[in-house]
Amino acid sequence: MKKKLISNGPLETKDIATRFKENLRNGDIILLKGKIGAGKSHFARSLIQAAMDKIEDVPSPTFTLVQTYYTTVGPIWHADLYRLNDHNDVFELGLFDAFGHEIVLIEWPERLGYLEPSDALTVEIIILENDKREVIFSTASDIWKERLEKILQN
Repeated sequence: MKKKLISNGPLETKDIATRFKENLRNGDIILLKGKIGAGKSHFARSLIQAAMDKIEDVPSPTFTLVQTYYTTVGPIWHADLYRLNDHNDVFELGLFDAFGHEIVLIEWPERLGYLEPSDALTVEIIILENDKREVIFSTASDIWKERLEKILQN
């Protein structure tokens, strides 16, 4: 399944991301793909903040690699794998402990290699021009299909 939306700027991207809040479940994995500056961190930050009781700062985990947030929908793990040199390094981050139990957002999932979960939702953000982005949602998982339709209808 593949669906596409156009975002005309950061506020629209934020709106798209916040639609996920009501539809997240423990065990969900969202893979965020796109070039540097495409808006992966903005999408993740918007989704996480929408799920918070009290909005707090959500920095990109570029240097910490993983940040965990306790939200109204449960713990959300936010990982940025850009700095990983080898996909085997992911075991040290504890991400696999979160898979299947927590909500996990992963920027630069390409670094997972063959370890990339097949039941994840991929959100690819493509820079079109200026602040305009194409946001492509794709999944092979039945887990996401119905929820994704609901999220993208709003």
